[in-house]
Amino acid sequence: MIYLVLSVLVASSLLVIFKLFEKYKVNNVHAIVINYVVAFICGLLSAPVVMSPIEISKQSWFFGALGLGMLFIFIFNIMAITTQKSGLSVASVATRMSVVIPITFGFIFYNESFGVVKILGILLALVAVFLASVKSKDGFKVRNLFFPFLLFLGSGTIDTSLKFIENFYVKEENIAIFSASLFGFAGIFGILFLVIKQNLRIRWKSILAGICLGIPNYYSVVFIMKALATEGLDSSTVFTINNVGVVALSTLLGLLLFKERLLRKNWIGILLAILSIFLVVY
Repeated sequence: MIYLVLSVLVASSLLVIFKLFEKYKVNNVHAIVINYVVAFICGLLSAPVVMSPIEISKQSWFFGALGLGMLFIFIFNIMAITTQKSGLSVASVATRMSVVIPITFGFIFYNESFGVVKILGILLALVAVFLASVKSKDGFKVRNLFFPFLLFLGSGTIDTSLKFIENFYVKEENIAIFSASLFGFAGIFGILFLVIKQNLRIRWKSILAGICLGIPNYYSVVFIMKALATEGLDSSTVFTINNVGVVALSTLLGLLLFKERLLRKNWIGILLAILSIFLVVY
């Protein structure tokens, strides 16, 4: 249970850090690339089993880590944009409602139960993301939903892939080196992007921000994978507590730290988000 609690705390802190990026005018792309390099180093230092690059390339999870690394760099940029444009609560809801994606995947590919209650939960989740994304009293605009929706899809794909790889390919003693590989690949793709864009003039502020982001980012993956691997905790329990906890905590932090103002429809969206998680999982 301790890993689950730590997962909620660390995941919520990532959204707060992204909000601070906006306040201190941090270059998102630079900080995110540095963050992955830092997370990769954290993984290497934490790994009980050290592998050479050749050994890593021979692991059954190698290509999964490669694909996830590419997805990580993309979704982290989307998360930063969503947090800064729409607020902590919207980014939190969009990320956490993506739990419907791995559950739907389980229904299709693992033949898990899928009743009327789950269908209702998925529909409520989509409505929740919509309502939480409406930040203007003048009404909803399509552009307000674009980034939260991308974040919703990307986060769900990452959760689905992590669960699949953890179940079938990664031994518990290899979680640290697997996580390090994820971040290493994400860092490589990020550096290539900067080289292509000829955007390599990185300020010290971005380096410091990347370090502050990289450490909790690494442990966010490690803690959720360790929680999923904990005996006596099934994935439904893990995803429920994790998602509800992050939605509640990040919303509270947004109100307390950044004085975010939520409309009535935003509160309804957040309440529906929490309700939909319970319906989908249970």
